[in-house]
Amino acid sequence: MTGSLEGRVAFITGAARGQGRAHAIRLAREGADIIGLDICEDIASFDYSCATWEELQETADLVGKEGRTMVIGKADVRDPAAVKQVFDDGIAQLGRVDIVIANAGMIRYGAPENPLQEWQDTLDVILTGAFNTVQASIGKLIDGGNGGSIVLVSSSAGLKGTGSDLPAAQAYTAAKRGLAGYMQVLAQQYAPQMIRVNSIHPTGVISGMTTNEAMMKMAADPNTNISAMQNLLPIQILQPEDIANAVAYLVSDEAKFVTGTQWALDAGFSVR
Repeated sequence: MTGSLEGRVAFITGAARGQGRAHAIRLAREGADIIGLDICEDIASFDYSCATWEELQETADLVGKEGRTMVIGKADVRDPAAVKQVFDDGIAQLGRVDIVIANAGMIRYGAPENPLQEWQDTLDVILTGAFNTVQASIGKLIDGGNGGSIVLVSSSAGLKGTGSDLPAAQAYTAAKRGLAGYMQVLAQQYAPQMIRVNSIHPTGVISGMTTNEAMMKMAADPNTNISAMQNLLPIQILQPEDIANAVAYLVSDEAKFVTGTQWALDAGFSVR
């Protein structure tokens, strides 16, 4: 697939680390320039650190090593004006958009302190954040007249919920399942413009969200049902590059007929 995205531009949220960074690098390797944003500050209701500005700059440097340009900006996906500003800055420099990847996401692992706030923040980052991402970019995607591809990053939790009394975990599953419904609406709405819309549903992936003290503490808790979180294949956790490889195909012309689908990139988790 080398060079399959030559001359195209991808807009990626949560681009500073983890899956977002892997998507940026992989698509750059295929010839795409990148517009990328991240929050670059912590959210009080969550119990691990968000990505930093330095990590976002590092992603841009890695894209540069692939010979492509990355325009970066700081934005909270819950803030539609901030998302639109970063996107517009990218368009001013790169001139177009062909691919949109709504990747930003968070979850709280520990015992609730403010259940309603934790529920709302989780929904807002994952589901409303995806809406804000699409709203910021869809006009330019349509105006380009070249079709395009939107990928909403859901989760295996968006296919199969597991029991939890934690508000953030409940909201995470609800939001990730909501992305699948939102994807289907968008796929139908924009098919006449040859804009394809799909959701991906990874199992656990190495990232700042899965490799932190809060996650380790939860996993060590004897009350946590770890068996409910295990994959069918004997693979404990995936690498972000595993997901980026699948997305690189999904946004390419090789998948020009694929729209309205839910991709279970989950090592068999959802059928376990």
